[in-house]
This record gives sequence, structure tokens and C-alpha cells, in this order.
Amino acid sequence: MKKITAYKSLAVALSLAIATTSCDPGDFGNMNISPNNPSTPNTAGFLTGALRNIGPMTTEMVPALYTQQFGDVTYIEDSRYKTINFNFNGFYTGPLNTYQAIIDLNTNPDTKTTAAANGSNNNQIAIARIAKAYTYMWMTDRWGDIPYSQALKGKENFSPAYDTQQAIYTDLFKELKEAQAQFDGGTAVKGDILLGGNATRWKKFANTLRMIMALRLSKVDPAKGKAEFAAAMADGPLASNADNVKYGYLAEANNEHPLYNNYITANRKDFAVSSTFMNYLTKTNDPRIPGMADQNILQKYVGVPYGVFPPTWKAQDVSLAASSIRQQNSPANVVTYAQVLFSEAEAAKLGWISGDPKALYESAIKASIQQWIGAAATDAVVDAFLQQPEVKYDDAKALEQIATQKWVSLFYQGNEAWAEWRRTGYPMLTPAANPLNPSGQIPHRLAYPVTEQTLNKANYDKAVAAQGPDTQDTRVWWDKK
Repeated sequence: MKKITAYKSLAVALSLAIATTSCDPGDFGNMNISPNNPSTPNTAGFLTGALRNIGPMTTEMVPALYTQQFGDVTYIEDSRYKTINFNFNGFYTGPLNTYQAIIDLNTNPDTKTTAAANGSNNNQIAIARIAKAYTYMWMTDRWGDIPYSQALKGKENFSPAYDTQQAIYTDLFKELKEAQAQFDGGTAVKGDILLGGNATRWKKFANTLRMIMALRLSKVDPAKGKAEFAAAMADGPLASNADNVKYGYLAEANNEHPLYNNYITANRKDFAVSSTFMNYLTKTNDPRIPGMADQNILQKYVGVPYGVFPPTWKAQDVSLAASSIRQQNSPANVVTYAQVLFSEAEAAKLGWISGDPKALYESAIKASIQQWIGAAATDAVVDAFLQQPEVKYDDAKALEQIATQKWVSLFYQGNEAWAEWRRTGYPMLTPAANPLNPSGQIPHRLAYPVTEQTLNKANYDKAVAAQGPDTQDTRVWWDKK
């Protein structure tokens, strides 16, 4: 009897347990839901993954070699322009596709509420639009005409047509202006590893990009450039070095600074500050040198000979990038306040805006020195540099001085420095000796990925016919002599 009673008690307990967990005998709660396969989109994770591309984009070495800020130490091919074709496919299937997915998920009524868990829908869309526009700007400045309006359609269109760079720029101005006005003051966006979900900083970033793009039009459409520049200024770009947009690398192997990876992790030391760049810095007694370069083994600043083959030096003989900017978690500059001031100085000189070009030029140099050497940038240091013969403002050669000092300030912002050199023609750089590029010239664009010649041949052929030969020497739309 005691055993039967015990069994009955157990049965009653199990019945009560089942009754309290579900009224439906077929409901197993969360047992069949895998935490590793979420049914709702995690837009915060999407955003983090896409923004991780901004670091490698801004620190990519090839354009920094073209502008002779850096040089090769051992393998000299890149400094001699050997590589012609560069692949853009990963940007379409990677960050661009992800930014578009974030926009779509926050727009679609079926997913909008879920996406809002990671921040205001409008704010997520605005950030994705700005980051997407930045990526497209970075790409079109490299290749020129690229797929744009028909891109990111997935299986609906595997062979997108190319848009002209002029059409892309026109749409990017619109995108950036609309996006910076779209922030609604709602909850901060999660997953933003670039600006921490700060809407004000994203607005300034967008408006600064508009100013930079507007100056790109200085030779091809100055009227539009002037209008767009004034509109961007009115909306508010970066206003101090505290606003500088930097990509934060981490003190861990999966997201470490590329120069740390090259110098320390791989122990290769493939790149050093070039002789072209270092010689100019030393000639003008530039106080930014310690923030940009280390001394060699003899405690001297010596640039690596640019594009000279065969190499007769070792890494210890030349100046590597400064240790302060190549730690595992060193941040990388994306856009800076100095860029804004140099842009305003040029715009004032062109008559696009009111203002004193000299005062803006000197303020830009001061901001750059402060950016690179911090507290060591005293007024005395800045003033002494501004009196250097090649640096002291001369209205007759102001555009050359502004462009040259901008080139210095853009150290290790290779793509931007390359774009500015192509647009302005300053500083006057000499191509590498015995270059591997058949024309013997510094590249003015990147050739399309070879896969486009087979997988998207019809549209590739149309783009080449419209833009010019698919070589390093064909100039993009805004790059005019």
C-alpha cells in the first residue's frame, strides 16, 4: 500500500507540473527554439560587422604608396605600380549588402518593430545610409564608374549596369543630406562601433563628407561644388579635433591594427615612411615628425628610398611608422577637423565661401599639429612652423600650399590623400624609377576586377567605352588636369 500510494503521489506531482507549465499538452515551451538560430534579425550585429570594414578601408596601404607617404622596404612591386586590377566584389557582398539589409529591415513593416529593439528605426536607417554613402564614395573615387543604382538587388539582378561617377556623386549628396536630417532623437543605435550611436557625431561626419565631395568638383562642376559646399557647412561639419572620426582597433588578434600585424604579429616590416615624405618633413622642420615616424637604428629620421629596385637597405636602416600610431589598438583616422579647415581654406581661396584663406590655412595646420603631437603642439611650436619659408602663407601660391599641407595632414589616410593629389596635382610627385606600370606614371585609378570581364561583360564593356580604357592611367570624372 505504501508503494502504490507513493506512485500515486508522483503521478499527481507530474500532472501538476505539466498543468502549471502549459495548458496545451503539445506545447514544449522553449525546448525547440535554438538560441544559435534567432528568428528575429539582430541589426546591431549586422551594423558592427559592416562597420568593421571602415578600419581596413582607411588604413589600406596601396594608395598611401601611390602618394609616397609610405614606401616598400623589401618587396618593391607596389611602389612601382605592378598590380593593375583590384577587386571590389567583397564590398558589394559584404558591407554594402549589410547596410542595405539594415535599411530594409527597419523599413519593412514585418521586421520594423523587431529591428527597433536595437535603437530607433530612423536612427539605424540614417547611420546605415551614411556608412553606405561613405563606402560608395570610397569606391567610386578609386574605380570611377561602378555599379550603383542596380547594385544590391541580390538574385533580382546578378549583372548590374555601371553608373557614371557624376550620377553617383549626385545621388550621394542627396543621400548624405537626407540621412543627416533623418535622426529623430530616439534611442541610440546599438552595435555602432564607430561613433557609439551618437547622432550628433554622425551628422557631423555626413556633413564633412559632403564638403570633401563638393571640393572634388572644383574642376569639373565648380558651380555645383560651391552650392554643395555651402550647404554642408550650414548643416555643420566637424568643429574640433574632439570630433575627429576614428576607427578603433582592439588589443586582440581578430581586430588589431594592420601595421601592428605587419610589424609585430607577422614580423615582416614591409612598409616605412617614404623618402619623399620624410625629406619634405625634415626640410620644413615639421614638428609632426615624431607623431608620424620613428627614428632608425642610428637615431635618425631616414625615409625609405621610394620605388628603388633592388633594395639595399633593411628595416632598421629606415624610419618605420611611429610606434604611437601602430599599437595593436591604435585608432585610425577616417576624417579629421584639419581636413575641414584645409577644405574651408581652399574654398575661401576659390571664392566659394567668405573667410580669410590665410587664417583658415594656419588654423588647419595648427589643428593638424595638435592632432599628431598633442600637448607638445604649443603656440610657440606652431608659430615657428608657420614661419618656415615653404610653409609661410603666400597668396600667389596658396592653392599649392594648402594642398601640400593637406597631403601631410592626411598621412596614413591613403585613399583620401590619393584623391586629393589627383584632384589638385599637389604636391608634385615623381613616379617611381623603372615603374612596372607600362605608362611609367603614378596610377590615377584602379582597374576593375577581372571577373567583371566575364561575369558582367556587357555592362563592363559599356563602362569602359564611356569612361576610357580599363587601365591605371584613365582618370575618373572629377580628376582633370
